[in-house]
Amino acid sequence: MSERIYLLPLWIRLWHWTNALLIILLMITGISLHFADPKLPLVEFSLAARLHQIGGLALVALYALFVVANIVSGNWWQYVPKPPGVLARCWVQAKWYMGGIFRGEPHPYRVSEEANFNALQAISYWVIMYMIMPVMLLSGLVFLFPDFAPDRLFGLDGLLPVAILHYVTGAAIVLFMIIHVYLGTTGATVTSMFKTMINGWHEH
Repeated sequence: MSERIYLLPLWIRLWHWTNALLIILLMITGISLHFADPKLPLVEFSLAARLHQIGGLALVALYALFVVANIVSGNWWQYVPKPPGVLARCWVQAKWYMGGIFRGEPHPYRVSEEANFNALQAISYWVIMYMIMPVMLLSGLVFLFPDFAPDRLFGLDGLLPVAILHYVTGAAIVLFMIIHVYLGTTGATVTSMFKTMINGWHEH
């Protein structure tokens, strides 16, 4: 007998899919700006630069709304790993991802309205959303408004460390998104978690 719980309100689902689309846009334009052959760009340079700027500003605004909505709704609590035994539960979850899932073992964590994420997810999402994402956005804003960059930083041109930070954090978010899509297939069925992010309902 299956059990359904309403897990994700509309605002989270709208934020999630808009966030995903903006990150995909920034990934494509960012790769085009950095690595494409000038004669064969993924996106024409000036267009890629403009789209990257617009997408980046949209992501800054969306992130600000995300933070405010999380505070107002209390959803920020979902990103906090729940004691006790956080590290032990992370290890149990990691072992399931690495092997248990392929042996048909049941998922070690049962989703609830009080705690949407297992311990490993909560830590990963917290690091991405509250540590890496702000650095990527702030470094992008400095690039957009270079007058705010220091002339020199760590003995280097002021924009170079900013460029490295922006590149590394952007790559980390793209890697997280790839892993995130894969883990989205590890529900009761390959598509069940994606359906939850569309209609809000989780089925045990």
